[in-house]
Amino acid sequence: MINRALPSPPSVRYPVENRIGKRGTALRKFIFVTGGVISGLGKGVVTASIGLLLKLQGYRVSLQKIDPYVNVDAGTMNPYEHGEVFVTADGKETDLDIGRYERFLNESLSASHYLTTGQVYWNVIRKERSGAFLGRTVQVIPHITDEIKRLIRLPVEENGGEIGVIEVGGTVGDIESLPFLEAIRQMKDELAPSETFFVHVTLLPRLHDSGEIKTKPTQHSVKELRAIGIQPDAIVARTGGALPESVKRKISLFCEVPEKNVIEDPELPLIYRVPLVLYEGGLLDSIAAGMQLEGSPPKLAPWRERVEAAEKRTGRVRVGIVGKYVKVRDSYISIREAFVHAGAAEGLDVDLEWIPSEAIASGGGEAYLSGIDGLLVPGGFGERGIEGKVEAVRFAREEGIPFFGICLGLQCAVIEFARNVLGIAGANSSEFDPETPDPVIALLPEQRGVTDKGGTMRLGSYPALLKEGSVIRSCYGKEGIEERHRHRYEFNPAYRERFEAKGMRMSGISPDGALVESVELEGHPWFVAVQFHPEFTSRFLDPHPLFRGFIRACQDRRSSSSSPC
Repeated sequence: MINRALPSPPSVRYPVENRIGKRGTALRKFIFVTGGVISGLGKGVVTASIGLLLKLQGYRVSLQKIDPYVNVDAGTMNPYEHGEVFVTADGKETDLDIGRYERFLNESLSASHYLTTGQVYWNVIRKERSGAFLGRTVQVIPHITDEIKRLIRLPVEENGGEIGVIEVGGTVGDIESLPFLEAIRQMKDELAPSETFFVHVTLLPRLHDSGEIKTKPTQHSVKELRAIGIQPDAIVARTGGALPESVKRKISLFCEVPEKNVIEDPELPLIYRVPLVLYEGGLLDSIAAGMQLEGSPPKLAPWRERVEAAEKRTGRVRVGIVGKYVKVRDSYISIREAFVHAGAAEGLDVDLEWIPSEAIASGGGEAYLSGIDGLLVPGGFGERGIEGKVEAVRFAREEGIPFFGICLGLQCAVIEFARNVLGIAGANSSEFDPETPDPVIALLPEQRGVTDKGGTMRLGSYPALLKEGSVIRSCYGKEGIEERHRHRYEFNPAYRERFEAKGMRMSGISPDGALVESVELEGHPWFVAVQFHPEFTSRFLDPHPLFRGFIRACQDRRSSSSSPC
C-alpha cells in the first residue's frame, strides 16, 4: 500500500527486486480499462489519469487505446461521428484519446499506441497470404487473439515500459469488442496474478424524481464481463455527485469487488482534476495492492498547482472559432484543450464561441464576429463552408482582430489575401476548384494520382525554420521547430513574390526552402497562420507558445477596446 506520510521520493524509488518479473525479465505489468452501460463515460480520462499517477510515482508507463472499429486507422472517420482525428509524431491517424493521453503524460506517443480491429485483421491476413501459417486454418482463436496480445505488448516493449495501461474502447457486450476481451482474458491467465489489473468504468444513473442512485446497470455490466472470464479488480463509478457508502457497499456485494476498490468519479468542470480525485479516492492504493507495487506518493504538486490556476482564472477573453464541424465540439477537442492550457498559464478564462462557417457565408462577418477579441479558423477538408471561412478572415484582417489560422485556416487566409489585396478574383485552392485559373493553394506533386483515402497525406512531424523578427519566432523563442501535419495541399510557390510584395510574410519555411509553413501580415496586431497543427503538441503542464501568444494578443485588444464584449 502507498504510505501517504512518506517524504518526497528519492531519485531511485524502488528496490531492484521490485522491477524484476518472472524468469528474471524486466518488470512488465498491464492495467486494462473497460467500460460498461454506455459509451462516452470517460474511460480515456480515467486511463490517462492512471497513467499520470503511475508516471508521477516514477514508473515508465505506456498508454494504449484499442478501437474495435474495422477501420485500419481513424483517418477516414467522420468528425461528426467520431470526433477529432489526432495525429502522432510518426504520422499515425488515431482516435482523439491518444491526444488526451499525450496532454496528461506530457509525452509524445507513437503509432503502436493505437490499435484497431482493422489493423489486427490486416496484419493476420497479410501473414496468411504470405504462407506464414503453413496451411493451417486461420481462426479468431488463437490467431487473431495472439496478434492482439502481440500488439498490446509492443509499445511497452518498444519503449522500455514497466506498466502498460490499455483502454478497451466501446462497452462490454459489443460484438466487435469480444476478440479484444478474450485476448486480455488470456493475458490474465498467462501472467502472474500481480501482473494484471482490471478497472471497469460504469455509470450510476440517478433517478430525477426520487434522487435514488441505481446500481443495477453496473451489476449487469459486471455480469457480462464476468461471463467473458474477467473479474474487475476495481470499479470507477461515474456519478453526478458524491457516492454514498451504502451504494459502495451494494456494488461491492453484488460485483465481488472490495468496497475500498469502488471509486467515485463525479462530474467535474475540469477534466485535469480527475487524477487528483481518483488519487484521493484511493484508486492508486487499490492498484498498488493488487499489483504489488511499492513506492512513495506521486509528486502531484505541479499538477495540483496548475489545476488550481485553471480554476481560478481572473481575466477573460472571447475567441470566435469559425469551423465546419462546430456542432460536435470533440471535432476540435485539441484546440479546445490548448486554450484551457494557455488560459491556465496566462490567468485567462477563454470563452470559445463556436460559429458555423456556413452561417458567415450567408450572414456576413459583422453579424457574428463584431464582439470577439480574436478569431481562429481551424483545419478541415472539402469545399463546404470555405467561403464563410474566407469571409471571416477578411473581417479579422480589415478590423485588426487578432487572427490565428491552422492548416485550412492558413489556406483560407492565403485565398482571401489573394482575392482582396492582390486583386486575383479567381484565386482559390485546387481542392475546392480544380479549374481555378489561379491555384494559390495547390496539390503537392507527390500527391497527384493518389486515390486512396487515409494515411496518404503529409502526416506527422516535419521541421521548419522561422524568420528572424517574425511574430511566430518570438512566440517559440527559437529558429527551428518541429510540428505535426495532416494535409495534402500547400501554398503555391509561384505566387510567393506577389504575396510578400503586398505585406504577407512567409515567416516559416521548410529547411529545403520549398514549402511555406507559416504566414504573417505586416502591420496587423496579430495575424499568424500555420500549415501545421500546433494544438496536437499542447500539454496541460506545457501550453503551446502560439496559443499563449494568441490569447495575449486577444487580451491586449480587449484591454484597449471600449466594447462591452
